[in-house]
Amino acid sequence: MGNREDLLAGAKRCLVEKGYTRTTARDVAKASGVSLAAIGYHFKSKEALLNEALFEVMREWGEELAATLSAEVEPGADRLERFAVVWDRVLESFARLRPLWVTQLELLGQVEHLPEVREQLAAANRDAQEGLAELFGGEPGAGPEDARLTGALYQALLTGFLSQWLLDPERALSGREVAAALRLVTA
Repeated sequence: MGNREDLLAGAKRCLVEKGYTRTTARDVAKASGVSLAAIGYHFKSKEALLNEALFEVMREWGEELAATLSAEVEPGADRLERFAVVWDRVLESFARLRPLWVTQLELLGQVEHLPEVREQLAAANRDAQEGLAELFGGEPGAGPEDARLTGALYQALLTGFLSQWLLDPERALSGREVAAALRLVTA
């Protein structure tokens, strides 16, 4: 790898270990084994480097999460059973990908000051909503508006449950418990 690639790899490690706002240019230089001046040469600023590293990590993370969540569900499962199985996979991803989830939540509090990150997160959010609507099994033949609505609901659930899980993972609701709660509120 060259210096540019080493810097990106180092920045990714720092994002996972320290988060976006706590990572310094010195941290990245040390993690990458490249001089501090190389950041300016290759990326112009620490923020540009972190943004590029973040967008790469988000792409990689999205691909891994999609592969994990799209594993087959038992044939004949009804909508809520399917939801419970998929939701349990979401919870597993919280534990396995915790540093990336934490970084994503950290950035939500900073988007007012990071317009480029805000644009990227908004685009990723739209893609995630579309994918979640498909993943959780939208109605066959449903239109784009139905997919948008259900995807936005699943995204809101995911973000809310993620926040709860980060605070108290032992009390996080399982897929079966979330399905039971949905039954209660829709009865």
